[in-house]
Amino acid sequence: MEACRSQMLKCSGGFVLVHAGAGYHSESKAKEYKHVCKRACQRAVDQLRAGALAMEAVTAALVELEDSPFTNAGMGSNLNLSGEIECDASIMDGKSLHFGAVGAISGIKNPVLVANCLLIEAQKGKLSAGRIPPCFLVGRGAHDWAVSHGIPPCPSENMATKFSLSAYKRNKRKMELAEKMDAGQNQTKKRRQSSENENGSGCLDTVGAVVIDSEGNVAAAVSSGGLAMKHPGRVGQAAHYGCGCWAENSFNMNSYSTAVSTSGCGEHLIRTMLARECSAAMQSEDAHQALLEAMQNKFISSPFLASEDRVLGGVIVLRCCRNVEAQPSSNVQSAMVEFLWSHTTESMCVGYMSALDSKAKTHISRLPPGTVPGQSLAIEGGVCRLMGVLD
Repeated sequence: MEACRSQMLKCSGGFVLVHAGAGYHSESKAKEYKHVCKRACQRAVDQLRAGALAMEAVTAALVELEDSPFTNAGMGSNLNLSGEIECDASIMDGKSLHFGAVGAISGIKNPVLVANCLLIEAQKGKLSAGRIPPCFLVGRGAHDWAVSHGIPPCPSENMATKFSLSAYKRNKRKMELAEKMDAGQNQTKKRRQSSENENGSGCLDTVGAVVIDSEGNVAAAVSSGGLAMKHPGRVGQAAHYGCGCWAENSFNMNSYSTAVSTSGCGEHLIRTMLARECSAAMQSEDAHQALLEAMQNKFISSPFLASEDRVLGGVIVLRCCRNVEAQPSSNVQSAMVEFLWSHTTESMCVGYMSALDSKAKTHISRLPPGTVPGQSLAIEGGVCRLMGVLD
């Protein structure tokens, strides 16, 4: 199933597309989700207008998304089985192709800052004695590395919100009740399915962003608190290479620069490497058709997920044509930027903004009525012209 719309936008100096997760966004909280997407877009555009590159802008957007108590990233993240917060995040630079990530990290308010710092440090080259710098750290090691590189710690209890704490207590009671009940295998299966319906698609609100700057560089980032009641130490797609985000400037055989950020069930996204798959698909001429086919063939109908009844996830995608067109009688050059989002979950909240816009536009995309989450998909997007891009 598909729902599609397109808009034409003016754009100069850069463009940002963000998401506040693919899952379920109730009408009662729609205003809060849209508001945080607007703020994230504004933060990124402020950086672009000041001359920042895509990496700085995408990091600024993620920090804003992580700081919101309404998103499952950074502040207000889901609690694990032990009642603790463990976060995942990653970032990728399309220009250098460097990648930085953290998994199951506790006590850091903005995990994306650690991922970004890892990427920056790796770009400096080898460590003493010829050691290879890390690009992906987890757990206590990631926390200690972050603190040693100037990122302030934040007690995990200060990152929990009233909403995340109440959700943890509610889920814990459900689990304890289910464990006490012993009404046979069929009842156990029904309870498990009920738990998945109640805690599955509604808790997949990973956040992310993709950015293109005035020089045509792209960057992507993603951050998540993970599934509610996850096992301690579990690392989701937000930290895995090729699964949570992907960014690649045009070069050699690639005619398009592409940036992707994903959201959804981490295990589904990891087993399909959806971010990288969508990026590769974007080299086709028709971006909309390419993303539609990638979501259908590489995700919903993926042989790697053949045993799954519902395949839950979403992506935001940005691509820019490498071959810019010179304007008549002018030194100004331009390139066409296409931006899309697609999801198999009930809904996905997105926001987008160019450096020329006075404010961001936001939208909660929903599956068409009567369709089944995890078996159907929605796809929407738009086009803008980016001025001043030099190849």
